[in-house]
Amino acid sequence: MSSKNPTMRASILSRAGQVGVENIDVPQIDGDQVLVRVAAVGVCGSDVHYFQEGRIGDFVVDQPLILGHEASGTIVAVGSLISETRVGERVSIEPQRACRICEQCKNGRYNLCAAMEFYATPPIDGAFAEYVAIQADYAYPIPASMSLDAAALCEPLSVGIWANQKAHTRPGSRILIAGAGPIGIIITQVASAFGASEIIVSDPVADRRASAKRFGATRVIDPMVEDIATSGLEVDAFIDASGAAPAVRAGVMAVAPAGRIVLVGMGADDVELPVSRIQNRELELTGVFRYANTWPLAIELVSSGRVDLDALVTGRFGLDDVESALNAAGDPATLKAIVVP
Repeated sequence: MSSKNPTMRASILSRAGQVGVENIDVPQIDGDQVLVRVAAVGVCGSDVHYFQEGRIGDFVVDQPLILGHEASGTIVAVGSLISETRVGERVSIEPQRACRICEQCKNGRYNLCAAMEFYATPPIDGAFAEYVAIQADYAYPIPASMSLDAAALCEPLSVGIWANQKAHTRPGSRILIAGAGPIGIIITQVASAFGASEIIVSDPVADRRASAKRFGATRVIDPMVEDIATSGLEVDAFIDASGAAPAVRAGVMAVAPAGRIVLVGMGADDVELPVSRIQNRELELTGVFRYANTWPLAIELVSSGRVDLDALVTGRFGLDDVESALNAAGDPATLKAIVVP
């Protein structure tokens, strides 16, 4: 490392189960990028997976990696192509860089870009650091009324928006959500903001069912007590935020004819599905892989008060305590742990 370059502190995942703070170079920015002084970073389940297992599917940590992709901060420098007036802006970061020229990008599905560079997905470093670089149009200014914690959590909120858009949630919709972890709770809030008249949330943990009720669920179910598959719910859409195979199968059985199934939760690579049910009812099944074009709506939902992200924060940790933050994220009592670099 050259001593001529400014340095910063960053939490580095060196291998599964081992993180530590190191001094590294501050990112150099391209002409179309901005440098952001990081203020808050939410801890995601994917961060926990990388920490505990060193991989998620085909993405393997085979060299030191900075985790964290739910980020906000203040612009402190801009590239040669960006107006200096942006310095000082408080921003929410959409943590990805698409190629912008492939077929998926040109059709507005840039989340499916094969050349995507996404924070904290090997080998791209994330935001558990004092500074990050991002293309300027992926750094969204936030209103003065929005906290930097909430700005960081616009990333998981975008997952909730994308899932509800895939489910075609609208006024009067009846929605079943499996899993009342952080993403399930956010999906619940978005369903309510989109006007769903009935939002049923299933989770075997009592504390999480209670959280779902606080954040907009009209009904909660303990799937260990009530058989969702045979309960006659006949919902318009089922959104799985659990990744649990039994929950997915039961949810499929609860969808009304011509309804929709949206898979969000990370679980086994292969699960058994009731194919004849999907065929006979003409159910539409889709996955969710991140999001596209969601940030303006995310900021609007928060600033208008229709979604409360600040209330999700259950713990704050410094860079030296990232391991504690990652461990806390696995506690059912935790909704969102925030790292403050």
